[in-house]
Amino acid sequence: MTSVDPKSHQHIAKAEIERVALEMFAAQGFDATTVDEVAAAAGVARRTFFRYFPSKNDILWGDFQGLLRELENWLASVGEDRSILDVIADASVRFNRVHTDGASAHRERMELILHTPALRANAALRHDEWRAVVTKYAARRLGQSTDDLGPQVVGYTALGAANAAYELWLRDPSAELPKVMRKAFKIAQALPTGT
Repeated sequence: MTSVDPKSHQHIAKAEIERVALEMFAAQGFDATTVDEVAAAAGVARRTFFRYFPSKNDILWGDFQGLLRELENWLASVGEDRSILDVIADASVRFNRVHTDGASAHRERMELILHTPALRANAALRHDEWRAVVTKYAARRLGQSTDDLGPQVVGYTALGAANAAYELWLRDPSAELPKVMRKAFKIAQALPTGT
């Protein structure tokens, strides 16, 4: 008798709900798609849907908390022989890599996240969480508090560079996200300091 790992089953169910939802959002729009429709199409009950996702908005973010933990762990493991923004550029490329759903699905997901009015507040909260991880890294490297101006400027600069890269990537189907992301950070690093 073969036993089924409940966590594996949960992961499969969550992935299926996410896949179905993304297809429905692409076909009929985010706002026009209800939780009940997604649950029915994925073959799960409404309660099961909410066991995996607190809201419809959360579907688009996948395992965002897991990715943040990976980002924080990676930043903690990197040496101090490179500039802060070079390291954050690499971290941003790692964090924003295209996952198993492919580049086309990743574009659709990011298009929804960045350009759907109903998702902007949710996106702002997630961006704040990402920025907090980057700010913590910058504070450690600068020997300052996360509330100090230097780490805060680094965090906001990194978020701005990453968002600018995403916007260009979404406008230009031929653009490669890692290249655009690295270029955005090079531009940020080359900005005059005014001092």
